[in-house]
Amino acid sequence: MAIVISPAASDALETFLAQRAALAEASENTLTAYRGDVVEFLVFMTGHKGGPQGIAPLTDLSVSDMRSWMAHARAGGLGARSLSRKLSAVKSFYRWLAEREDFDPTAVLSARAPKYQRKLPRPLPEDAARAVLETVELQSDKSWIGARDTAVMTLLYGCGLRISEALGLKVKDAPLPVSLRIVGKGGKERLIPVIDAARDAVQSYLRLCPYAADPDSPLFRGARGGALSARQIQKTMERTRMQLGLPATATPHAMRHSFATHLLAAGGDLRAIQELLGHASLSTTQTYTEVDAARLMEVYNRTHPKA
Repeated sequence: MAIVISPAASDALETFLAQRAALAEASENTLTAYRGDVVEFLVFMTGHKGGPQGIAPLTDLSVSDMRSWMAHARAGGLGARSLSRKLSAVKSFYRWLAEREDFDPTAVLSARAPKYQRKLPRPLPEDAARAVLETVELQSDKSWIGARDTAVMTLLYGCGLRISEALGLKVKDAPLPVSLRIVGKGGKERLIPVIDAARDAVQSYLRLCPYAADPDSPLFRGARGGALSARQIQKTMERTRMQLGLPATATPHAMRHSFATHLLAAGGDLRAIQELLGHASLSTTQTYTEVDAARLMEVYNRTHPKA
């Protein structure tokens, strides 16, 4: 028999999500993930506490209840990293719920996330990143599509844009200015210096694009004239990396990682790189220092083998 959470709990969750959206603290993808994670938690607690009984049972959770949920999730095959993400979403909801319902959320907020080995970004070497920019246009027999894909990849590697940010540009944003205002995750705005190569690549694409340049239409068009999808760029990158013999980690997002890593290796300031990438926390950007150290040790071990 399917377990259904109470209407009161469901309404509380939707109100929480609506407020997060109104405050522009989370992107649509983040809100969707929050909804799924919190609903899973509420479904478990509904069954664990004995059926839908409104908000009251949810305001009286114990440390034991939290341990039961986490044990249930791990037993279902959920990894430590995924459980940590779900716990973060549940804590965000409970902080909000505790303020609204005036109860002590300590049992929920004190739950410790399981430890996991954080995955480091996998940037491309500088010569490989340049090879991608030089080769990506060869993946299509239509010159305008080749120019389009080159422009997108140049924005990812040359300006550190997320693929969603590059594909979110409008025709009215071109010709690209010296500094481009980008609205990233959670509505966070940042100014990105636009290198000459990126401006030139976009202009080359626009000169060849066969579709009308309506100011409010997407800058990057698909083959049939609609908005270009991220999946299409991913497929192009797959063909490019196969041609170049690059590993599966060579993805469009790896081009953004490469931008940050190569900038750091050239002496870039960590705080400035954080601003360029649009990271909310410096700790996220500090991951790139770990990448640089890991690459250094790899070179050291390769050139100075142990006796």
